[in-house]
Amino acid sequence: MSSILDEYEDSQARARLRPAGLSYPHPQQRGGGGGGGGIGQSGYVNARLEEEKPIFSKQRIDFTPPNDITHLVVCNNQLCMSMGKDTLLRIDLGKPDQPNQIEVGRKDDARIHKLFLDPSGSHLLISLTSNECLYLNRNSQKVKSLNRWKGHLIESIGWNKHLGTESSTGPILAGTSQGQLYEAEIAVSEERLFTSSPDLYFKNVYTLEEDGCPAPVCCLEIERSTDTRLFVIVTTRKRLYQFVGKVPESSDPLMFQPMFSQYTNTLPSFQEFPASLGYSEISFYTSKLRSSPRSFAWMMGNGVLYGTVDFTRPDSLLSDVRVWEYSPDISPETQPPRSIVLTQFHFLLLLPDRVKAVCTLNGQLVFEDAFPDKFGRLLRMVKDSAAGLVWVYTEKAVFRYHIQKESRDVWQMYMNMGKFELAKEYCKDRPECLDTVLAREADHCFRNKKYVESAKYYALTQKYFEEIALKFIEAKQEDALKEFLLKKLKSLKLEDRTQLTLLVTWLTEIYLNRLGRLEDDKSKRGQFDTSREEFRRFLGGSKIKECLLSNRSIIYDLLASHGNVEDMVFFSVVMQDYERVVAHHCQHDDHAAALALMAKCQDPNLFYKFSPILMQHIPRQVVDAWIDMKKQLDPKSLIPALVNYSQMGSSAQVSEAIRYLEFCVHQLQVTDQAIHNYLLSLYAKYKPKALLWYLEQAGSSAHHIHYDLKYALRLCAENNQNQACVHIYKTMELYEEAVDHALQMDVDLAKSCADMPEDDEELRKKLWLKIARHVVQEEKDVKKAMVCLSSCNLLKIEDILPFFPNFVTIDHFKEAICSSLQEYNKHIDELKQEMEEATESAKRIREDIQEMRNKYGVVESQEKCASCDFPLLNRPFYLFLCGHMFHSDCLQQEVVPHLSPFKQARLEELQRRLAAVGQAKSRQRSKEAETSDRGQQSRDQIKSDIDDLVAAECVYCGELMIKSIDKPFIDPQRCEEENNSWL
Repeated sequence: MSSILDEYEDSQARARLRPAGLSYPHPQQRGGGGGGGGIGQSGYVNARLEEEKPIFSKQRIDFTPPNDITHLVVCNNQLCMSMGKDTLLRIDLGKPDQPNQIEVGRKDDARIHKLFLDPSGSHLLISLTSNECLYLNRNSQKVKSLNRWKGHLIESIGWNKHLGTESSTGPILAGTSQGQLYEAEIAVSEERLFTSSPDLYFKNVYTLEEDGCPAPVCCLEIERSTDTRLFVIVTTRKRLYQFVGKVPESSDPLMFQPMFSQYTNTLPSFQEFPASLGYSEISFYTSKLRSSPRSFAWMMGNGVLYGTVDFTRPDSLLSDVRVWEYSPDISPETQPPRSIVLTQFHFLLLLPDRVKAVCTLNGQLVFEDAFPDKFGRLLRMVKDSAAGLVWVYTEKAVFRYHIQKESRDVWQMYMNMGKFELAKEYCKDRPECLDTVLAREADHCFRNKKYVESAKYYALTQKYFEEIALKFIEAKQEDALKEFLLKKLKSLKLEDRTQLTLLVTWLTEIYLNRLGRLEDDKSKRGQFDTSREEFRRFLGGSKIKECLLSNRSIIYDLLASHGNVEDMVFFSVVMQDYERVVAHHCQHDDHAAALALMAKCQDPNLFYKFSPILMQHIPRQVVDAWIDMKKQLDPKSLIPALVNYSQMGSSAQVSEAIRYLEFCVHQLQVTDQAIHNYLLSLYAKYKPKALLWYLEQAGSSAHHIHYDLKYALRLCAENNQNQACVHIYKTMELYEEAVDHALQMDVDLAKSCADMPEDDEELRKKLWLKIARHVVQEEKDVKKAMVCLSSCNLLKIEDILPFFPNFVTIDHFKEAICSSLQEYNKHIDELKQEMEEATESAKRIREDIQEMRNKYGVVESQEKCASCDFPLLNRPFYLFLCGHMFHSDCLQQEVVPHLSPFKQARLEELQRRLAAVGQAKSRQRSKEAETSDRGQQSRDQIKSDIDDLVAAECVYCGELMIKSIDKPFIDPQRCEEENNSWL
């Protein structure tokens, strides 16, 4: 690394030699704002936290060569230099602490003339002053001689970037000092280990001359376009040649010979300059290692020829060519430039004692760096395209230039040149610079009377809104003002409600004024339609809707002041203010349009509000719309429209009302009582045939019907719908009234009503008696009375006899009387037989009881309790028919857990009473025998009750064992204790 003293000397030299105005001014100092801090017209704060680093910064490499440096090349982070006579030093810049020194091993006086390193850093060609050429591969430590190349002093190499590999150069071009161009290829591989020379071929393809003499080939560049075209650029001392051809499709290894053969009899295109430095050098800028170049710079006698590279041109690569003439302090005769390097926007010239950087955009000198004499004379400058570094070397030292943010100030140069799109491209990540470019472009368009275009750019800047608006107003450019306002509106956020409202109002006024002017001029009908469509698109914007949700009255007032009814309707639709639109249609008797909008919006509130009006004019369509809405509408809320509808008196209108109510009841399953009641009233008044069908469909259960029974009954009675009244009475379970009503119309209907109370035989009999009385007394039909008697099994002949007149002969109902008597006799016989069977059963039961009293069992003295396994006779015990025997206390322990809580409480109570009776007996032994007998009876009864609870069945053989089959043998609470006992 360079020492502090060296850096100080370098800075002092630069300070002495740098002319005034060489560095770029800062963007904020060039913009349209004030010079100091604060906010300029751009609206951005001019603040710099730290000083910007220079574009080109030099660094001396901490390296002291053992001998004088003669040549140096760098490519792809691979550095090769020659020192002294025949020493080569190779350094991988990724591993700078591992240099590799190689001796060329020449014993003659030949010295290294030039070094050539391919773009990948894999192949090094060494041109010797003895007209020989050596080759060194990156993976090899031995220099090899190229036998076919002997006899030629190599001045330049054209590397093949597209076909080269680590082991092969691919077809390349070599230029000699005699103007000859050779095509060659060098390869190293395992198959060629035992060959003395790695060159595959070396063939002359072309020869260049200047003024009748051979012209040394100073530089060579090979490029290939995407359409398989080949370009070869060759420079001599005064000329720049361009060869154009196609990539051969044959397998011939010679790639360039077909292209050069085209120029056997004709000269290629070239550019020539009169002055000569005795040499020339061309440099190309590529953004990546193997990418195509984008620009070039050729250093020759008259200056520097530079421009861009355009592969789309058919005959030449070079485009936008310009010449930068040498400044007065550069003397081609005494102090000619030694080398040139091209970057993205600058070319660097190496002079004998300094480096100059010139901007390729404006040709201005932007950087100059002087070198002290102590480092020796400057030899050459090279660039590593892969790393983007520029290397300069002298005999004693090596320097490196870092290029940082080269494009930082390019935007201003493009802006000053009027190339605003390029200027914006290079400052898109710097908003303060972009604002300056946009303002300049807007001013440019305004000066050239491109007002609409300037409005678009002004809207993107931070310039004062009032200033720009006044400019367009003063210029009377309403279209440009409108465009400016639209762009500003688009840039605002929804939070800026005040600004949004202001701009929307202003734009609406502009649109309405324009529409008013165009509407009066019939010849501009097309412009009027276009403007109206544009205005409606503006109103329909999502941001406009959000802004005007709470301020829509402003726009309504503007539209009303201009008398623009159609656009007011459109705006109402946009704002979803459908109520206003529907009201407008209704006022203009356009009921179909109003209904269509309501159907489209599907807003129930609109239907509730406007249906009464629409039903007076287009009832059928309204009902269709209601049906289409299905469950979205509440039928109860539509009753006002239906009532208004049905009161018109037209049968067609009534049928439409009934149609919708039937849809609600049968399709939508509406259970609202008001809907059913209203449908019932329409049926009763206008469709009595459908009334009974509706009632029957509703059912006869009062809990499942949805209409008001009392209201329905009154309605049917008022309209003389007697059959419907009968049905309603039946539903209300008022069977007597139903029968009375039915008897006025049809006896069979009354019979069906009489049979309905199935669970109340007394009521059924009463109802049938009503029917019989009606038949006998009203119709005086004895036969029909007998039919009634046979229809109901509850009636007997004696029940209806009182209804007959006293003088009716018995002949009409003699058979009925005989039949009744026979039934009575049969019933008496059945009762007698049942009594005999009951007496026999009682006798058998008494015998069984007596037998049970005399039954006994034998218990041996060695018998044990089935529960505790102790001798049975030691304590009171129970013996069951199954043979199991239990102590009384053991049986209680087994049975009690299985008893219900009620029986357990009952058992405890009996045991307490038994204990109490025992204590009382011991105290009353002195009393009379009668009292003792009553106490003994009470004690025996308690014991009997306890036995019923405890000893009703064997605990092992009875129902308790069956119920406990799913219970574990060991209580879960004692399971762990039981498990531990087995350990």
